Amino acid sequence: MLNTELIPEVLRDLSVDPSLHPRGQPHLSAASGLVRVKGRLYVVGDDEFHMALVSEDPASTGQPVPLVRLFEGNLPHDKNKRRLAKPDLETLCALPALPGCPHGALLALASGTNMKRETGVLIALDAQGGLTERLAHISLAPLYDPLRKRLDDLNIEGVFLAGGELRLLQRGNRGNAHHPRNACVTYDWSLMAPWLVGQSPKAPPAKSIRPIVLGDIDGVPLNLTDGAALPGGGWAFCAVAENNRRSAAKDGPCAGSAVGVVGPEGKIRQLHWLQGGPKVEGVVTEVAEDNSLVLTLVTDADNPAVASQLLRVQLPYKV
Repeated sequence: MLNTELIPEVLRDLSVDPSLHPRGQPHLSAASGLVRVKGRLYVVGDDEFHMALVSEDPASTGQPVPLVRLFEGNLPHDKNKRRLAKPDLETLCALPALPGCPHGALLALASGTNMKRETGVLIALDAQGGLTERLAHISLAPLYDPLRKRLDDLNIEGVFLAGGELRLLQRGNRGNAHHPRNACVTYDWSLMAPWLVGQSPKAPPAKSIRPIVLGDIDGVPLNLTDGAALPGGGWAFCAVAENNRRSAAKDGPCAGSAVGVVGPEGKIRQLHWLQGGPKVEGVVTEVAEDNSLVLTLVTDADNPAVASQLLRVQLPYKV
């Protein structure tokens, strides 16, 4: 396992047209999930009722990103009231063809940190990887309730599909002295798919729950914030050391951040600190021509006045 430092490249701020933002912000400030589909980047925020579409074309860097509504209504302007009312969408995943979604779909999941944060959003894609108007809200309570019995302070922050499994990433919480652990929860995709589209009445049980130990930064544990599948059965992740002593549902100072690789056997193979400690909350991967691994990340500064950013880092990789 490597313990080196990487310097993130800032690709762009996630600016928006303030006249189209429900609170008049000129940017997104709480990006939490990221996925790439056929050259398009989709971003969800844990503090928004919208999804953003982000172009990777350098020529579009200064242009505002379009927003797509996922929920009706608007969140309160007051930060504390908004925190209590927000759906807390923390992660985003691209799915293959499903019944009713012949070209695949996007799946956004709420964190489950409390029983008001138990909604998933399923959006059908078209043949070009664009969004359609077919959108469904899914109650995640049947999926999350069994997990709460096995994972204290449930906080789902990552989801990805790999090797016939849907994998959910539990983010640990420093405030939980008994089980401050990260974990990878796996489900059989052949059982999960019919439940997501309403063809199966019962949510599938978890196949396994595997703890993930990442270490700490200055005594603050590193905790998972997202993951993405890699060729060969492994997966990449991003993580932050956030001093949230009180609750997984509340933010705290960020002591640092990291990215890394988990091998097919479930062991940490690489771990790299990020210079400057940006609070990275979403990741997508790409294997470059020189076989290095390129990670594209989104940030959440936990401050409405600060724009989320799109970052990029490159690291060695071997399947």
